[in-house]
Amino acid sequence: LMRRPEIEGFISIAPQPNTYDFSFLAPCPSSGLIIHGDADKVAPPKDVQGLVDKLHTQKGITITQKTLPGANHFFANDADLLLEECADYLDRRLAGELSDPRPKRLR
Repeated sequence: LMRRPEIEGFISIAPQPNTYDFSFLAPCPSSGLIIHGDADKVAPPKDVQGLVDKLHTQKGITITQKTLPGANHFFANDADLLLEECADYLDRRLAGELSDPRPKRLR
């Protein structure tokens, strides 16, 4: 994201901040969705929450978090709900309901 200023948003599905370094998101230049399951044993919800909390401290962006009840890391039996939540986020974002609080200016 930092190297691609034209990117206006992101969707992160089941990020693993307990395994991978997400410091590239600090500062995060774009608003986005982080979606994960509350039964995820690969990326425990408390670790994902820590990442979300860190991103929430940044000004000028909006991080939307969705936690799917009962969903594991691979969204087994929950793929339809995952797709529905992602589609809903995209629809709302494209409709301007979740617009970036700070419009980007490309040079």
